[in-house]
Amino acid sequence: MKAPQPIGKKGSLKWIQILINNCSHILDQHLLHNLKLDLEKIEWLSPLKKERYAEYRDDDFLNLLGLEKFNEKLHDFWPKRGPQWDALGKGNEKGPYFLVEAKANIPEIISISQAKSEKSISRIKDSLFETQKYLNCKSPLNWESGLYQYANRIAHLYFLRCLCKVEAYMIFIYFLDDHTHIPTSKQEWTGAIYLQKQLMGLKRHKLQRYVVDVFLDVNEIDNRTSG
Repeated sequence: MKAPQPIGKKGSLKWIQILINNCSHILDQHLLHNLKLDLEKIEWLSPLKKERYAEYRDDDFLNLLGLEKFNEKLHDFWPKRGPQWDALGKGNEKGPYFLVEAKANIPEIISISQAKSEKSISRIKDSLFETQKYLNCKSPLNWESGLYQYANRIAHLYFLRCLCKVEAYMIFIYFLDDHTHIPTSKQEWTGAIYLQKQLMGLKRHKLQRYVVDVFLDVNEIDNRTSG
């Protein structure tokens, strides 16, 4: 599904739109340095102003990345209305591929599964269990409640990396000091993320080298785009 978005006025919606459309080089620098990739830049495919800041999910996110050959495999792994990606990018026609989830305040990390049908609930449960088993994850927390969004993002990284053998990276962007809504410091983010990973049994896992936490100060983004 392709879902056009309103122009962001606050929070992560505002900052991810500005970042990708006006100063994506800031994000590129962080990723290329941290991942040591042999790329000059990343081609960001969403959310683009010319596409009404559309975000993508299900088959459409794979199609946008040029990975449509895995559509049927995704249908087997996850029901419709899966994760809606805040941003999507790629290095070239053969990857690497970048899936982005952006947050601007700690309450945004709390979520539960909204699946209604028994078939969808069962498929999600099975795929999360498959992911946890691969990661050798021993979690005291039910991944379907509380921190579900982080769980399903990690599950989709597992899907691409392990089931499709695709060079994919999961990028979590944490915006700092968001003056438009709830300012959050890096220290506050670090504590919340540490707790989240502890509760989910993800302090160390097989895919951690493909998961990148990026902290970006919104004032830097403002300064780079002003004038």
